[in-house]
Amino acid sequence: MNQGFDAPVPAARIVFAPEDRAKALALMDEALSSGSLTLGPHTERFEAEFGARHAAPFAIAVNSGTSALEIILRTLGVEGREVVVPANTFFATAAAVVHAGGVPRFVDVERQTMALSTSTVRPALNERTAAVILVHVGGLVTAEAEAMARLCRERGVPLVEDAAHAHGAACKGAPAGSFGVAGAFSFYPTKVMTTAEGGMIVTRDERIRDQAVVYRDQGKAGFLGGEHVRMGYAWRMSELHAAVGIVQLGRLDEFIAVRRRVAALYDEALEKIGGVTPLVVEPGCDPNYYKYVAFLDEGIDRQHVKEALRSRGVSPSGEVYATPLHLQPVFAHLGPDRLPVAEDVCRRHLCLPIHSDMPNDEATRVVEALDAAVLDVTAA
Repeated sequence: MNQGFDAPVPAARIVFAPEDRAKALALMDEALSSGSLTLGPHTERFEAEFGARHAAPFAIAVNSGTSALEIILRTLGVEGREVVVPANTFFATAAAVVHAGGVPRFVDVERQTMALSTSTVRPALNERTAAVILVHVGGLVTAEAEAMARLCRERGVPLVEDAAHAHGAACKGAPAGSFGVAGAFSFYPTKVMTTAEGGMIVTRDERIRDQAVVYRDQGKAGFLGGEHVRMGYAWRMSELHAAVGIVQLGRLDEFIAVRRRVAALYDEALEKIGGVTPLVVEPGCDPNYYKYVAFLDEGIDRQHVKEALRSRGVSPSGEVYATPLHLQPVFAHLGPDRLPVAEDVCRRHLCLPIHSDMPNDEATRVVEALDAAVLDVTAA
């Protein structure tokens, strides 16, 4: 699967070794042979194994990370109330709030980590606050996560983790999804592990678990029952997707180890490249490096750097994110007019390609291309 030295370096590469494809196909054949195609034994196994990996007694598989987040918010009853959301997250974080009946309250982030902190969240909390969503941007659980959980407990506000990027990530030994009342993971194809499409809710709260299994299956009181007790939706995960997830989960630690090796190479190289500074990873934090984020110095045009990288056969990864949500047209009416830190970090950051099977020579090529690209742009 590794590309040759002269081959283009892609922005993302989805990793399925031949033996993994064989295992997934065998599990799929079991499902097809049995006729159990949804909410069956593969889903139950995937839920149990994913929950155990993230220190969660309950895990509920659904059809996307967006659905996972919306279901959590519905169980918390956010209708008509505010949910604190960082400005530099994906559209789906805020969309889940809106679809659950809540109102996103966009707040600023910390410059070094691109994440919420107690200092940015505390001023936004009020009597209308229904929840706070902590996003683990790029697969980094920041050292502020426990302090955020403590603040929310003190104020009686549920903390929800958008862990769409953070499979297997941790901070001070605590895995993503274990800091708040519940966490939502995504298994979109580009994530560190995938089910093709899918998502997972993890929680220690039995009430959230009980409501989530109702919401995901059209609001029915039971899988075989006919009574609909909530306004649910078709948010189920199929047995075929769960089969892929079981196999990918078995590779998760290996995938993360490869990404951390590449990230260490990037960290060392960026010490010698002027104009580019990596995102801060605080002591005790163990990211999965879904994204490798670095900041360009003021005055260095990101688009020009990306074009220079592509001209050298390196495709940079997508940003996290290029435009903050309070400046997106669909949310512009919610305000505020300015969130200066989020606007700055969204404008200046760059994501280097990083893959779960990336060899050192490919990473070295990225570094060499970046060095030359920055020199080209600053000399122009």
